[in-house]
Amino acid sequence: MYSDFYYLGKITKLSGFKGDLVLFLDVDEMEIYRNLNAVFIELGGDLVPFMITEIKNIKGFNMSVHFQDVETESMAQKLVNASLYMPLNTLPKLSGKKFYYHEIVGFEVFDIHTGRVGVLESINDSGAQPLFEIRDGIREILLPLADPFIVEVDRKNRVLKLDFPEGLLDLY
Repeated sequence: MYSDFYYLGKITKLSGFKGDLVLFLDVDEMEIYRNLNAVFIELGGDLVPFMITEIKNIKGFNMSVHFQDVETESMAQKLVNASLYMPLNTLPKLSGKKFYYHEIVGFEVFDIHTGRVGVLESINDSGAQPLFEIRDGIREILLPLADPFIVEVDRKNRVLKLDFPEGLLDLY
């Protein structure tokens, strides 16, 4: 939706009576966000920057925060259920076989046994197991996103080398 931003989480509820809010962060590593100083909040179809003046409590993937210029319960209530975003350039760089889903879309996919398979069209993470969705021009090929199948992520050449289970490609 916002090509230069990634979804961070959402505002779930009020915290107290002075405009504090609880944010749920949909992240793998909460540690990265312990010193968060600003977020973009989706309001009316636009992303609006909000400065965080204080992080009051962190529990699991939730944090209680106070935003600059949000001083009352009624002001804060207007933000409840809003989605939170951050610019893509704030993500820590990953290396090796670790990657963000958005960064490998469009990579050419190769099976280490049979060669070129197609292009990674997307990653479907709506089910219990995320899936690589690969298009070979005609067919859509699905492969569970699992560490044992990932051989190499070549960011420079935009290539993803995978070890497909024996016989899987024959099913397509």
